Amino acid sequence: EYPVLHRYEIAAGRMFVPREEEARLRVAVVGSEVPGKLETTAEALLGQSVLLGGVPFTVIGVLEETGSAGMQNPNDDVLVPLSTAQYRVTGSDRLESIDVQIRRGSAVEQALVDVERIMRREHRIRPGEDNDFGILDRKQFLEVREETTRIFALLLPAIAGVSLVVGGIGIMNIMLVTVAERTREIGVRRAIGATGGAIMSQILVESSLLCLLGGLLGVAAGWGASELLARFFSWQTVVAAESIGVGLGCSLLIGIVFGLWPARRASTLDPIEALRHE
Repeated sequence: EYPVLHRYEIAAGRMFVPREEEARLRVAVVGSEVPGKLETTAEALLGQSVLLGGVPFTVIGVLEETGSAGMQNPNDDVLVPLSTAQYRVTGSDRLESIDVQIRRGSAVEQALVDVERIMRREHRIRPGEDNDFGILDRKQFLEVREETTRIFALLLPAIAGVSLVVGGIGIMNIMLVTVAERTREIGVRRAIGATGGAIMSQILVESSLLCLLGGLLGVAAGWGASELLARFFSWQTVVAAESIGVGLGCSLLIGIVFGLWPARRASTLDPIEALRHE
């Protein structure tokens, strides 16, 4: 019933039947991405053996491609009969979760009460004792997911803001050290006619280019990380051009803002004192 509950469709072959469940046969239905990972096609994989936990299973079906749900990618799943998995793979009859679907028009609240009653009976929980299991309906799941998304939406910009400020302070310190080391050079330029505005523009350009280079390295690192996640976890990652533009724009802005003080300090140096600097 698991494939029916999750509305899985067969692309090639067939789904296992109750007889195979009862006989604990070693048959498997694989997700749409499994043939590609095994460097073959769906049709060619049918009838072949794959190892699950060191146990050989015969592939009898390949699922149609379906959408991912959060961090789970059903397209690289392998489905086997429950009794087969318990007897031949895990060696245990314990279950991590059970999915339940109610009939159309039935009351969800009453269904939850019935499920809880059945679970307490199966777990031999006495009246007055707390449940040793949890029940989560789709509405609660969506509420938890929305709350998690909201927290991340608030947390990620805060972390990014702190990172930008810390990075900006680092750029400012580097440029202050650069100005101190180039005091005589700045004095010579001022002595031969360079204006304070020209000196200030030079320092701002240097700090902006330094931040822009850091932004480009960050974009490259992020792009590479997304490709690794897509390859090893079969996630569908998207690198939007708008995100790259915003990131590089923020890097440039940080370079300008945190380069103002070093640039201002360099532009106001007294040429005579600067030439005397050792």
